[in-house]
Amino acid sequence: MLNRFKTVTKARFKKTDFNSFLFFLFFAIVIWIFVQFSKQYSEVIEIPVEYVNVPPDKLLLNNPESLQLRVQENGFTVAWFSLFAPTITIDLAQAHVDDGNLVYDLIENRAQLQSQLELDMDNNQFLKEVLTVNFEQKQEKRLPVIFRSNIEYAAGYSAVSDLQFTPDSIMVSGPDNVLDTLSRLLTEPLTLSKVKNDREGAVYLDTTALPNVTFYKNKVEYSLDVEKFTEGKVQVPIEIMNVPRGLNVVIFPKEVVLFYQVNLKEFNKVTASDFRVVVDFNEVRGEQDFLIPQVIKKPDFTSNLRLNEKRIQFIIKK
Repeated sequence: MLNRFKTVTKARFKKTDFNSFLFFLFFAIVIWIFVQFSKQYSEVIEIPVEYVNVPPDKLLLNNPESLQLRVQENGFTVAWFSLFAPTITIDLAQAHVDDGNLVYDLIENRAQLQSQLELDMDNNQFLKEVLTVNFEQKQEKRLPVIFRSNIEYAAGYSAVSDLQFTPDSIMVSGPDNVLDTLSRLLTEPLTLSKVKNDREGAVYLDTTALPNVTFYKNKVEYSLDVEKFTEGKVQVPIEIMNVPRGLNVVIFPKEVVLFYQVNLKEFNKVTASDFRVVVDFNEVRGEQDFLIPQVIKKPDFTSNLRLNEKRIQFIIKK
């Protein structure tokens, strides 16, 4: 009897098409899932938020990281948003201050939010009508900018004038205990080598050590006028200043050779009368028998002045 049952069972299994059975089972499950997910559902999901355009004079404090959205959509949409909810940006430039908080109206800005979510906001809605953002009012302070540069010019070239940059001061905001420690702002170092042409550009401020400070402008524009320079020289008489009345002071030499640098465009404009070299008798100390010459007048477009004499001897004649 047992042997006959085994024989019959084997025969039936041989006649069964398991591949067809599995196919129809899988097909039935797919149809069931499709039917279930095609139904309308109402679910509350969390939508992550990111704040942009934060007013520079305000510091956000412990604010919501997400918004609750009631979604009334088919199961596919609900499942997608539950697993892969997009982060929406909250533009705080559209918020207004009310009772010490920033208030962002979700209804007034529905079109902007709808474009980010790609959902029909007539069927879906946030559980709150407004988003309240807590903030701490920052203090403001204007600080001078120190431009850090290391400029190496090509041989025969130099700057016509000092490097120019704007703005020379920038408004910042932040907590009192931070702003009280600040007296200036530094730029990131600018390094230029073998410069022979005019330069201009922008350099960012060095903000690495100031994470809690908001900068109303984070870079400065600079310009540098560069010309080919040559060296010239003129012979200039030495004037004596502050000689006491009745004292006859004789200096030697009575003239010095003054070397200067000037750009080629201005070279022919320079004359000896453009310079004035003096020695001051008030600087004599003790038994000192020499004076130090100083250039007190020169054309603005000349630079790197030097004299062939660093000491001028003198004697007092009776």
